[in-house]
Amino acid sequence: MTVENLRDAIVEEGYCVIESVIPPNEVSRVKDSVLHSAATHKVSDPRSKLDKVSGFINVDQSFAPYLTEPRLLGLCKTLLGEHVRISYTTCMVTHPGNERGQWHADWPFNQQCAGHIPAPYGDALVHLTTIWMLTPFTSETGTLIVPGSHREPNNPTGDNGTPLREPHPGEIAVTGDPGSVLVMDSRMWHAITPNRSDRPRVIMPIRYAPWWLNLESLRPGSDVRDRLTESGLSENTVPPLPPDVFEALPEDVKPLFRHWIDRVDSTAAPSLTPALDE
Repeated sequence: MTVENLRDAIVEEGYCVIESVIPPNEVSRVKDSVLHSAATHKVSDPRSKLDKVSGFINVDQSFAPYLTEPRLLGLCKTLLGEHVRISYTTCMVTHPGNERGQWHADWPFNQQCAGHIPAPYGDALVHLTTIWMLTPFTSETGTLIVPGSHREPNNPTGDNGTPLREPHPGEIAVTGDPGSVLVMDSRMWHAITPNRSDRPRVIMPIRYAPWWLNLESLRPGSDVRDRLTESGLSENTVPPLPPDVFEALPEDVKPLFRHWIDRVDSTAAPSLTPALDE
């Protein structure tokens, strides 16, 4: 598919799948690296059988060369503008028997986050969520989405009358081979699917943002974050990027992370705060 075709799919349906963003001969290497890093740095939730690492680029850069894959980056720039940047990098491993997740839209549309665009929000794409498939996405393991829900002015986290954890009549499970990337408007309603297979499901949710989207509510210690969390709501956390990690990134990837460089404390670690929008 051309970038134009992919753009049309995002605008009309809210999502598309780009195949082989990570080449087939490289997927196993990346998956093994991600699993090792996840096991070392994970925050586990035994109830949901989910392991998670926020700020994943800080501890694993095996996937970094593919963040600027021409189709993917071309699509992001077409939708968000030339000076696109990455807002989140996360690793998630769901084990067999994990619970179904709740319906939600991602930040800044998740109404349970301290920093959110209040519903009803306008019909505008302001953030892209990508989900990198490192294991097969099948009818048993693929992320659940509701196509077309990106055009709604609210989502289930905003108490819009949709039960958070019940099946939706319009839901589908996205399918794809390892190395493929699901790209969706961050307004899209989606949920973690129960893993009914006999193997872990390994994914990386990575978000792309335009230059003008304020990410300061995600930055630990920022004044914006302090102001917003005074409301009592919690917020996702993106730890700063250590300078040595930034310098080791491929040159064409560095512009995506310049805004996250740790200018003060080079001991930045992956976040131990569970993300709200996974």
